Amino acid sequence: MALLEVCCYSMECAREAQEKGADRIELCAAPLEGGLTPSFGVLKTAREQVSIPVHPIVRPRGGDFCYTDGEFAAMLEDVRTIRELGFPGLVTGILDADGNVDMPRMRQVMEAAGPLAVTFHRAFDMCANPLQAFENLRELGVARVLTSGQQPTAEKGLSLIGELIALGDAPIIMAGAGVRANNIPLFLEAGVKEVHSSAGQWVPSVMRYRNPGLSMSTDPTADEYSRYAVNGESVAEMKAIVDRYKH
Repeated sequence: MALLEVCCYSMECAREAQEKGADRIELCAAPLEGGLTPSFGVLKTAREQVSIPVHPIVRPRGGDFCYTDGEFAAMLEDVRTIRELGFPGLVTGILDADGNVDMPRMRQVMEAAGPLAVTFHRAFDMCANPLQAFENLRELGVARVLTSGQQPTAEKGLSLIGELIALGDAPIIMAGAGVRANNIPLFLEAGVKEVHSSAGQWVPSVMRYRNPGLSMSTDPTADEYSRYAVNGESVAEMKAIVDRYKH
């Protein structure tokens, strides 16, 4: 049976995704940054209120995946916190300056994670050599790789995704980026066992008073009166399609 992972940026979204049939949740903060480590409060309430597997992301900032010593130290602390809170897995990824998997640092992450299932996220799509990166991640014992096949969308990267699947069952290849109900069959028919989607939509703020001339973002054009949220009906539609495919 194929599996649907939904990327969620709040507790409300996580509960909605669970209710509509998601098999697993990637829990993040900061959608405009592509997902950052959630706060301790969000992590704690997720453990208390969500019963399906939740894998928090460990990513200290947006941008590239080559981190300073201070950033990496914080990442290890976040990994330990996630383990101590009892999550079954986490999502992370570290590269060196040459676009290779940073093996020394990833070994430390794997040691800190212990029994947790580690997903290497789309840092993989920034690797200089994806086939070598896959072998590195297999050596590390990473559970799965989230990838768009090094393309802007997973649909465009389907050729590489298929090539990676052909290399073996471990790590699992999970297709993500632009995955929606209308293209999920393409991935499932290609042998993808796990798909990842934000199933998202922009939801307007409930605030009646607004000051549209002011932004809290470094982007002065950013809309302060909308937020990214899971579309439950989209989750349900994708889950129904996924459940019809068996591998």
